[in-house]
Amino acid sequence: MSLDPDNQQVLDMMKAAGRPPVNELQPEEARKMYRASRGALQPDLPEMAEVRDHSAPGSAGDIPLRLYRGMGTKPGPLPVLVFYHGGGYVIGDLDTHDYVCRKIANVAQCCVIAVDYRLAPEHKFPAAVEDSAAALRWIVKEAESLSIDPSRVAVGGDSAGGNLSANMAHLARDGGVPPLCFQMLLYPGTDMSMSQPSYKRDFTQFPLSIKAIEYFIGHYLRDRNDYTDPRAAPLLAANFNQLAPAFVLTAGYDPLADEGMAYARKLEENGVPVTLIHMSDQMHGFLTMGRVIRASDLALEMAGAALARAFRIKSTTAAQELKGVAFG
Repeated sequence: MSLDPDNQQVLDMMKAAGRPPVNELQPEEARKMYRASRGALQPDLPEMAEVRDHSAPGSAGDIPLRLYRGMGTKPGPLPVLVFYHGGGYVIGDLDTHDYVCRKIANVAQCCVIAVDYRLAPEHKFPAAVEDSAAALRWIVKEAESLSIDPSRVAVGGDSAGGNLSANMAHLARDGGVPPLCFQMLLYPGTDMSMSQPSYKRDFTQFPLSIKAIEYFIGHYLRDRNDYTDPRAAPLLAANFNQLAPAFVLTAGYDPLADEGMAYARKLEENGVPVTLIHMSDQMHGFLTMGRVIRASDLALEMAGAALARAFRIKSTTAAQELKGVAFG
């Protein structure tokens, strides 16, 4: 495999700037560095029909949310993607993924609501899972006031956010959160064992190195028992039947690549419709680097198109069911 030259340019920029590896920083320092990279790596923010901040009640206090309505969408209830940002459960926030949410909302012509869940190490596992579920429940409960369609709800996220999204799909199937019509898993982490073959490659010069993953996992999990908890490692879930259809994106230069593909295979083996896109020349994190990495927008457009299709299928199915009730 050859690395996309745009990716190499980002690596060169980081080296020239003297950016330290995330695992050498305290969490708050790492968060500041991640936020600061936004201006250099993310494109100018696209216009939206609406951007509005909200909050959902959680077990430890309010959970900040940000609502986006896609440019050109009509007034009235829109299908919604509940989005969980990446960052190893330690870094990341509503601002670091602002562009990603806007882009998806515009491509899919939907509403996106981003969730700012609690971060580790201040809030260890399963705090992020609990906040993700609480926010999802509140969003569906408040569908009318948020002007969203509660029958067309999807979840999605990148990296750690992909992990949380997979968790929500399992919870939805089991009745723990409202039903979902789609899950968008963007280079997701699905296994805490760090045993997949892609971990054997040398990622020392990349933002997500093996040491960085050890740093994130070490801050997030409480003890060894958490490593095999399906809420931390959804690849280990006992039941993959009847989960929401999925879009899974993986990157070739990513330690998480093999566990993401293994998760997609598990879905497929259990009869779950899944689209797997593997971008072999991209590195982990490229979706938030679209100012330099041109493939970022391509990937987000594919994800947004898959999401739009899922919303259309759900809408058509609901209409057919309603017709059957009315005229059957």
